[in-house]
Amino acid sequence: MSRALLIVVSGPAGSGKTTLCSRLTEAYPQAIRRVITCTTRAPRAGEADGVDYHFLTRHSFEQQVATGVFLEHATVHGNFYGPRAADVATHLSAGFDALLNVDVQGAATIRTKGAADPLLASALVTVFIRVSDHAELRRRLTGRGTDPVDEIDRRVAAAEEEIRHAGSYQHVIESGSREADFAALQSIYLAEKARRP
Repeated sequence: MSRALLIVVSGPAGSGKTTLCSRLTEAYPQAIRRVITCTTRAPRAGEADGVDYHFLTRHSFEQQVATGVFLEHATVHGNFYGPRAADVATHLSAGFDALLNVDVQGAATIRTKGAADPLLASALVTVFIRVSDHAELRRRLTGRGTDPVDEIDRRVAAAEEEIRHAGSYQHVIESGSREADFAALQSIYLAEKARRP
C-alpha cells in the first residue's frame, strides 16, 4: 500500500476546483476522502451542512481559531474558511488520501507547515487550476447563477492575484474543458501515488 497523500487543490473562483475535487473522490471512493472545510459564508442553493461545508457562525469559527482547531484558515471574499487539522489527520492515519480545496493563502500556510513537519511534507501534493482567460472565468461565474455582478467583478479581480501564485504549486493545470481538466488531475494523482511507495 502506498503512503497516504494530502492533495491540496487551489484556483480562482470559477476554475472548477470544487467539481474536480468531487469527481476525483467519486472516481476513487476507496482511496480518497475529501476534507470538509468550515466556512462562515451562507450555504448556496443545494448545499448541505456537513456534506459540502461545515457552515459556522463567525463567533464559532473565531473560537475554533483561538483554540488551534484549524490546519489553516483564511479570509476569502469576506468569509472565513478553514479545514480542521483533526479531520485531515483522521483521514491520513486511516490510510486514506485527504483532498483539500483551499485558496492560495491556505495552500501557502500548509506548505509552510510542511517545511517544518517531515510527515506533512512527504504527504503533500499541491495543484493549481489556472484559468488564464478572464472572459472565460467571468462566463463560468455568471453561469453558476449564484453571485451578483459586483461579487463576480470582485472574484475576477481577485483571480489575477491568485494566478500569480501558480508557480509555487507542484502542479499547474491549464483549465480547458471539464473533461480535460479532470483527466489532468487524475493523471497527477496517479503519478504521485506511483512515486510514493
